[in-house]
Order: sequence, then C-alpha cells, then structure tokens
Amino acid sequence: MNEFIVITGMSGAGRSQAADILEDLGWFVIDNLPPALIPKVSELASSPAADISKIVLVVGTGPYHDEVLPALEALERQGSRLRIVFLEASTDVLVRRYESSRRRHPLALDCTLAEGIEAERLLLQPAKQEADVVIDTTELNVHQLRDRMLDLFGHEMPEAGMQTTVMSFGYKYGLPLDTDLVIDCRFLPNPHWVDELRPMTGLDEPVRRYVMGQDVTDQFLEELTSLLELLLPAYVTEGKSYLTVALGCTGGHHRSVVIAEEIAARLRARGYGPKVSHRDIAR
Repeated sequence: MNEFIVITGMSGAGRSQAADILEDLGWFVIDNLPPALIPKVSELASSPAADISKIVLVVGTGPYHDEVLPALEALERQGSRLRIVFLEASTDVLVRRYESSRRRHPLALDCTLAEGIEAERLLLQPAKQEADVVIDTTELNVHQLRDRMLDLFGHEMPEAGMQTTVMSFGYKYGLPLDTDLVIDCRFLPNPHWVDELRPMTGLDEPVRRYVMGQDVTDQFLEELTSLLELLLPAYVTEGKSYLTVALGCTGGHHRSVVIAEEIAARLRARGYGPKVSHRDIAR
C-alpha cells in the first residue's frame, strides 16, 4: 500500500524544511504538483515497476487550491494511506520571516503583508480542519522543527495505529496549539512556593513526592486515566493517527511535568507507547 504525507499550511511556516526532513528519511518529495495529478501519482506508484511507495506532497496556496481536498479524497478512495501535516505560525512571526527573506507572499500582491497572511489563514481553514497533525512553528527553529518531525515520522507507527504524545507546558507561555486534549493541573499545590523545591523540576524525586503526596492527586490521576482509557480506543477506531495530551501548570516546571510522566507510565502499562515532551521545562 502506498503511503502519502501531505504537507500544507501557511506560507513561511516551514513547509519546505519539513519536506526536506522527510526526504532525508527516505520519502520521495513532490512539490507544487497540480491536484488533478495526485491520483495519477498513486496509480504510477502502485505499478509493478515502481520502487516508490512513500511519497510526500507539498501543497501551498495557489490557483488550484480548491481542488486539493477533493483530490486527496480520491487518493484515499484508491486505498492509499494518507496523513496531512499542517504547519502554522503567528502573523507577526510570519511577517518577520518574510521581511528577512525579502520574498513576496503569494496573497500579498495588492495588500499589506499582514493582510495577505490573514487572508491565507482564512483560506486554509478547511485544510487545517482535515489535518492529522498541526505543528505551530512560531517558536521553533529549523533544528526544533526537525526534532518534531523525527518524533512523528522517524520510526514505525505503533501497532495500535495511533501515535500518542503526552506533553507538559506552562500556561504563562501560552497554550500549545498542536494538541488535542488540554488538562489543567493548576489546582494542585504549587511546589514553586516551597523554597527547596523551587529550583528543581518535576523530573526530580523530591518534587515528584510532593505532587504525588497531595490528597487530590490519586483521585485526579484515576479519573484522568479512566477518561483516556475510554477515549484512546475510540480515537483508534475512528482512524486517528496522532493524539497529543497536554498537561499544563503555571510555568511548566513542576506539577505538569510530574503528572505528564505519571500519565505516560500508566498508558505504557495499558499497551500504548506514548512519547513524552516537556515543552517549557528549560525556560
């Protein structure tokens, strides 16, 4: 069976860099292919003489944009495995990237750069809604984007058919945009206010003992684990390829880190193989 990854999203958000990373992983990359030819590529890749089965299609905003989603639906009807990766970034960051590169934005020919970016964001909403993964590159450099892509595609998919990531984060740095479920851990007592624990993180045993020793922690973990036991099989049944569960506290150093590690351990005990990411632990 042919495998397709479609990389789309905002101009300047890193589509080309993401495609380069997948090319390094052995994927065959096609950029700016007219949508009408997408099903034809699948037919050619399925021929006995073809030695290409893993194909990346890079789709930007162009004259055939309205034809992209119907073409991808036709691709799935042919039996190909299809995953859509949508890259986005904040408008001010995209403005700075374009100004530093001196490139013209495709939708800013008769308006300001910021207006062109917002017009593209609106145009791409249907594609974003269909995406399996949304990656926000606002604060990612090229190396961090590579790490994120390797996390997603640098190994075989688990047998359950869904790759699960458990992430900790700090609300003071903003909500993570590339996540599916967000759980607030700020109801737990904060180790930040304990002098000896403040310089530590949730990866240190004294902080873990403090968080896990609170009266409400066990009940919270039991309830959250039960919720995930209900949701994860349902997501797999619906064909979801990626799921990110984000646990947040104020700074992303203590409570959310402990809870993320504990939830990941419980999911492993139930046959899942979640990756763990601590977004703000080093801030």
